[in-house]
Amino acid sequence: MEVVGRKQVTRILDQLMLSKQPEFLAVYGRRRVGKTYLIRQYFADVLVFDFSGAYQAETSTQQYNFHKELIRVFPTAAGRPVPKSWEEAFQNLADYLYSIEDQNQKMVVFLDEIPWLDKARSGFLSSLEYFWNQHGSKMQKLILVGCGSAASWMIQNMLEAKGGLYRRITKSIELLPFSLCETEMYFEYLGLSYTKYQIIQLYMALGGIPFYLKMIPRGSSVTQAIDALFFAPNAPLANEFEPLYHSLFANGKEAIEIGEALSGKIYGLTQAEILKQVSVAAGGSFSRILKSMIDCAFIEMITPYGKKKKDSIYRLTDFFTHFYIKFVKDSPKGRANTWESYASSSAFMAWTGYAFENICLLHMPQIHHKLGIQGVYTEISSWRFSGNDEIPGAQVDLIIDRKDGIIHLCEAKFSNNEFVISKDYNTKLRQKRASFQHVTKTKKQVVTTLMTTYPAMRNKYYLEEIHTEVTIDDLFVDFIN
Repeated sequence: MEVVGRKQVTRILDQLMLSKQPEFLAVYGRRRVGKTYLIRQYFADVLVFDFSGAYQAETSTQQYNFHKELIRVFPTAAGRPVPKSWEEAFQNLADYLYSIEDQNQKMVVFLDEIPWLDKARSGFLSSLEYFWNQHGSKMQKLILVGCGSAASWMIQNMLEAKGGLYRRITKSIELLPFSLCETEMYFEYLGLSYTKYQIIQLYMALGGIPFYLKMIPRGSSVTQAIDALFFAPNAPLANEFEPLYHSLFANGKEAIEIGEALSGKIYGLTQAEILKQVSVAAGGSFSRILKSMIDCAFIEMITPYGKKKKDSIYRLTDFFTHFYIKFVKDSPKGRANTWESYASSSAFMAWTGYAFENICLLHMPQIHHKLGIQGVYTEISSWRFSGNDEIPGAQVDLIIDRKDGIIHLCEAKFSNNEFVISKDYNTKLRQKRASFQHVTKTKKQVVTTLMTTYPAMRNKYYLEEIHTEVTIDDLFVDFIN
């Protein structure tokens, strides 16, 4: 099997293979995003040791597993006792690497899900530090890969380490979900035939998570696929939600509460508004949970236009979470054809609008490419005005503020056919733009950018108000050479 997409990531891996010095690579990203697959596939020919931590296993069990995996590649280790400490385990690994160091080829050691190995008083992290500083950093052909789904742990203990691993990480990769373009490539690889519009529909429920996408039954329609994955008897994703959260976050229950609070708010919530809806108290623990959810790309922090960072709002951007909470969590399990019954509901319409806005938010590089502003500094924000006696209230969920003097007020519209701007909608857009200019007192040119599934009809109202338009074809563009 091969690595599909991931052009920017594989360039980093290419650099490591060409390097003439020891390298320590940290890889992090949410669970199911393809981290393990990427490393094993790319380094298949030079992978000399591959070990994965076990979720919630005791340290003695982890050390036993480590020893058994080492014996597979280093039979001499069979004569040694099972390590009683991580120091012993890593010393055995060092002995193995010294035995093959002179074979004139790269040596890749892959330690997967290392946050699960770092239990209290286990000594794992200090032993890893010693192994790298005393042995690994002296082995010219070694690439040590440390990987984990608990992104905050990876960032705090490896990328921003203050102890023995301080500045020891030579490269890092945050593996994100597939973009729409990569999802289309992956479907082609899997032999799944869908239009861009259908891929958008599936993406809104599953996100660009390879593990979920490969479960789609071949030959199924979008409705059939979603039913099979979430609602049918033995649906593989019906019970994925809580285990996913508890495996990713130290405070899984509280993270779920935050996700549920945000799922009902299209504009997003401030920290104070979130605290009113969850059981977790304000303080360090709450801040750590929010940071963990941001690090895992489950939520986005957006600073409203003209506000300071302390006024930031938090928006749920994990497609699987939003879909599950909205439609799966309280639905009867094991009923086929459930998804079709939602298709004409108001909840379905609200969900598609919110999910499509999130798709646009997470495909800003493609939108910048369409607008021709790849080299222009921009800030992404939102804006909300409650209104007064003179100016009606208005809300803009996505703003692109350009350093070169233009502000795009983005309107995302998900539609199953050609979108038509009516006279009333045109008036609404003009009023919103006028309110924004008056309230913010910006001196920049303010324009309306329409983001649609299909190109909008070029009627007189479109020509009067729409400055630029982005369609799903633009969101699928692969501009990374």
